[in-house]
Order: sequence, then structure tokens, then C-alpha cells
Amino acid sequence: MDISTGAITELASFAGGCFWCMVAPFEQLYGVIQVVAGYTGGKTDNPTYEQVCSGNTGHFEAVQISFDSGVLAYDSLLETFWRQIDPTDEGGQFHDRGISYQSAIFYHNESQKQKAEASKKALDKSGRFSRPIVTPILPAVTFYPAEDYHQDYHATCSIPYSMYRKASGRDEFIKRHWEQEKWD
Repeated sequence: MDISTGAITELASFAGGCFWCMVAPFEQLYGVIQVVAGYTGGKTDNPTYEQVCSGNTGHFEAVQISFDSGVLAYDSLLETFWRQIDPTDEGGQFHDRGISYQSAIFYHNESQKQKAEASKKALDKSGRFSRPIVTPILPAVTFYPAEDYHQDYHATCSIPYSMYRKASGRDEFIKRHWEQEKWD
């Protein structure tokens, strides 16, 4: 993405289940500089995919986004995030279960925290979902990039990626809950 050299770079971090499915929606936004799949929120330094999937490290599969906040508002990232997940499921996302697949917003500063809390409250009040919004809002901690074969999986392995998205139920859920263009 071609962003001016005077970019005001900020970080945003989100866990939304399988990190493969969280990269592409953010990469498409003008103002995003980079999206990295990885792990955050746990207690093990430099965890591997196998360790995280075991459920013993406490990490979430997540994405960390570098973005130009002079071009792209954090609020737009939040809206994109909510539209990728089932925010009412505290056991994981779609057919992926366990802590590593739970959703979460990891804020990097007080402004992000306030905006995340406001967006969660607005989504909960919108009536879009019949159950309460349970996605936690947590302080950002160390983020560990995932192994190279997980980066840009949607582009490098597009057929298995597309099959996974469909089989997981994610695409059907998004279609069913987000046909309306905007939410207040």
C-alpha cells in the first residue's frame, strides 16, 4: 500500500479466531501498512503454532496491524473487526474452539481502549445479536509473529483458505448478520 512518508504509524491488535481469516479484511483498507498473523495474550515466550493450539500457553491467534492513523481511523478498524467474528461466542470462533480461537480486542493506548469500549457498547445495544457481546477488551501485550507459512495464507494457499472459510461457517455467519451496510 502506498502511504505518504509522513505516516503516523499506530498499532492495532485483534483476535478473531483463525488468524488466516483476519488478515485479508484488514489488508484491503486504505491506510493499512502491514498485517501480521501471530500470537498474543499468553505466558510463553516465542510460542509455536503447536504450543498455542495445545491451549496451554494462554495465547490467542491474532493479527497486529500497522496503520497510518492520519489516513485510517481506529474506528474503521473496529468496525471491520466486528464484521469478521461472532462476538457472542466466548468458547472460540465458528468451528475452532478454545482460548487460542477466542475473540478479543487488544488496545495499545487509552484512546483505543475508550473507542473499543464504545463500539462494543454500541454493537450490544444495536440489537443485531440476540445474545450479549462477550468479546473482551484487553491491554496489548507482547505480540509474536506466527511462522512464515501462516503469513498471507489467504494469498499463498487461496483454495484451501477459501474451503476452510466456507466449512468453518464464518462466511455464512457474516452474510447472515452483516447484510445491512452500517450499524449505529
